[in-house]
Amino acid sequence: MIDLHTHSTASDGTLSPADLVLQASKAGVTALALTDHDCVAGIAEAQLAADKNDIKLIPGIELSVMWSGRTLHLLGLNIDTSNSDLTIALQKVLDFRRWRAKEIARKLEDIGVENALDGARKMARTDLIGRSHFARHLVEQGHAKDFRQVFKRFLVKGKPGHVRGEWMSLEAGINLIHQSSGVAVLAHPARYNLSRTKLRSLFKELKTLGADGIEVVSGCHSKDENQTMAQHALDFGFPASQGSDYHGPDKPWVQLGRLPPMHYRCTPIWEAGLKIS
Repeated sequence: MIDLHTHSTASDGTLSPADLVLQASKAGVTALALTDHDCVAGIAEAQLAADKNDIKLIPGIELSVMWSGRTLHLLGLNIDTSNSDLTIALQKVLDFRRWRAKEIARKLEDIGVENALDGARKMARTDLIGRSHFARHLVEQGHAKDFRQVFKRFLVKGKPGHVRGEWMSLEAGINLIHQSSGVAVLAHPARYNLSRTKLRSLFKELKTLGADGIEVVSGCHSKDENQTMAQHALDFGFPASQGSDYHGPDKPWVQLGRLPPMHYRCTPIWEAGLKIS
């Protein structure tokens, strides 16, 4: 019952950090990583709740990074949230996210979506506004029936609300996590729709850059994808991580700590450098 990938209202989750920890406790989770997108604002609240509910909290983050012209997500686990390099880098990301939110809103309003920025800000309840907050606003306003339709019609490349991300490089992300005393893990590798050749090229570069592991078992993966990622982890000698990528009860098909077993030959990340006891 170890879940190393979750989100709260500090980024694009729908539960507060404290409520997330409480739900994890009720689900029987013993070790939980809070890995909000590009921010650590929820860690302090989550830690207080973890102390009350006898859960090991692993302070984390999910960094947006660029590789080969596309956005990837990199988990930083067991990071020092007070690290000055991390603080400076995250402020730059927040500044960009604010600018991007205004651009997305402007583009959506050009096609008739009213109050796009205010609606997204209402959904976010923080300064960190992401595409999912716009998606919730669009669904609430009746422009689409669900998240999948919103992204397909409005927010992906070639659609009217798309604004390209400009993130730090993969190398810079790994270095930042290491400078923050953390463990760097590629999140949900099957989600990027890479060919086998391209994916193995990514894993090779991750190895060269000193990444510490890959997320083998993910709430974003199918059973077959979990098995495929396990084989890649074995081929490249990566420790294997696992996480639900839980965002809240509005996505009931993803549940805290409810993950299929990891391939027996994989070395779990918590046995290979990530201290959770």
